[in-house]
Amino acid sequence: MIDKNPSQNDYARGALRFLTELIAWVGAPWALWPHSPALAIGAVVLLIGLPMVFSTPGDRPGGDTPIAVPGIVTILLVLMQLAAATAAAWALWPWWAAAATTVLCLIVTVTEQPRWRWLLRAPGRDRA
Repeated sequence: MIDKNPSQNDYARGALRFLTELIAWVGAPWALWPHSPALAIGAVVLLIGLPMVFSTPGDRPGGDTPIAVPGIVTILLVLMQLAAATAAAWALWPWWAAAATTVLCLIVTVTEQPRWRWLLRAPGRDRA
């Protein structure tokens, strides 16, 4: 039996992470579009598509994705979202909005620590 992820029922942590994901999903393609529509579309595919296909078993309350991966991959996907949100904010918005987004992303790295510890020792990682 897979050990339950401690943050599955923590809606505040999930909401913070989702807010940063939303910023990345909208901001990265928006920032890239003037330079290359292909890059903007690629950003959407990477930022939304990869987490839909790859996840660590037991991490999602709604079920697992088609391809199981070790916890470190899930952590790297979250870090990719956070980096995209931060970079897009600084490319698009006034300094105060970009600074607020950066602080939000830093807060998410702190609030994600219990989940990340679980992901690194999740029993299901051997199935990946």
